[in-house]
Amino acid sequence: MPFGPTPRPAARVAHRRELNRMLRIGQEEMERFFEGLVASLQAKGVACAITSGMACVEFGVAPSTKDCDVLCAIDAADEVRRTLDATSLRGARCGYRSHLSAPLDPRWLGGGWTSHFAWRVGDEEAVLDVFGVAPRGSVRWDLEHKGLYASPHTVAEMKRTDRPKDWPFASALGVKLIEAGDPRGWLHIFDIDVLQALAGRIPVPTEIIAGRPVLGLLVAGDERLEKALEGEVKFWQRLDRVRMRIYHDAVRPYAAALNRDPQADAPELGVQHACRVRHAECLLAINPMRTYGLERLIAEAKEQAAALAPAGALAWLPDVRNNFTGLAE
Repeated sequence: MPFGPTPRPAARVAHRRELNRMLRIGQEEMERFFEGLVASLQAKGVACAITSGMACVEFGVAPSTKDCDVLCAIDAADEVRRTLDATSLRGARCGYRSHLSAPLDPRWLGGGWTSHFAWRVGDEEAVLDVFGVAPRGSVRWDLEHKGLYASPHTVAEMKRTDRPKDWPFASALGVKLIEAGDPRGWLHIFDIDVLQALAGRIPVPTEIIAGRPVLGLLVAGDERLEKALEGEVKFWQRLDRVRMRIYHDAVRPYAAALNRDPQADAPELGVQHACRVRHAECLLAINPMRTYGLERLIAEAKEQAAALAPAGALAWLPDVRNNFTGLAE
């Protein structure tokens, strides 16, 4: 028989809330954990770098983030998985986060898939997404990153998503690049006021205009600039949405098989992984983007953007094929 009075329901609820508060993973602890993880991988010779939200915090363009995205060398997938399996957070072990996650295997990592992981601490999760190919990346990220983080250029390209909340981060990173002497920053700014203010004091290089025609309107003071920027954003957003649809359609039979297999949610990461590889080898296309076709992707994105943007706004779109070369070859 327990000592003391039995806690009332309200007291138990309050106790639970306090326990959850104590277990809550703060921003500083989260950053230390993921930075330590990437540092340990780099110490083993793995090319990897933190990108997206945590990188935006590091570069001073975002206040906080809960998750971590990491780029890693495709051929290092097995070493990354072993390191995740050996890394705990407050005693919690790593596991695949969902049945939509592709296995962390060089085959699917190189095909543009993302592997999703989590450490569950109380009611919270420390979430990690692992990429082998930077979405919309036009340069080799592994040749540009310094220290634990991907370059601002790579991060800015990855921020051209279908989510409106990501675009201010891309523009802010563009400003930082320009101010640091990297003219590629002009490729990432989609705020007309920011563009015009910068162009008033910093010349736009001719070679950069060739890669982003809308900048020609900026230099000429053309009143069509605002409309063209809107069309450009709509195009990039639809590119991302069509790309995600391609992968979402491809993952369905694989996810359905995992839903039926209890080993997909086994406590051990190794068992979860073996289960995913077994089903992926039968049901998950390695590179659905290549099968779908880059030109088809671009054509669909243009068609959808034309229905959303002002008439004539797509006349100054950039050639985006270089942003998908890692997947379309």
